[in-house]
Amino acid sequence: MHVLADARGRPLHAVLGAGQQHDCTRALELLQAVRATGNVLADNAYDTNQVLAAVAALGAEPVIPSQPRRRTARPVDVVWYRQRNRIERLMSRLKQFRRLATRYDKTASSYLRFLHFVCALLWLR
Repeated sequence: MHVLADARGRPLHAVLGAGQQHDCTRALELLQAVRATGNVLADNAYDTNQVLAAVAALGAEPVIPSQPRRRTARPVDVVWYRQRNRIERLMSRLKQFRRLATRYDKTASSYLRFLHFVCALLWLR
């Protein structure tokens, strides 16, 4: 489950990925779904050249820590990176729904529909 959220921690777009698939493969799809302005916060799993180029193409500033394997680490604005806890809290709220946390649904489409339903509920709170 990959979720794009706004600055207040509200879900904007959600996609599913295979369990063995790397996180950065779905990041491009998420970034195309919204017009980002300002900063794009993510953890270091999203530190790839393609993701950084996509964020720059949107005119946004990437706040993504460098992978340890990078030769030169990019500086990260620590003040902005601390705001990523809102995204972590969103994921925690999503997983409070047992059906999302344990994935009882047999098909990806029904799981994604319930994920969208829960995202709508979070917007109404």
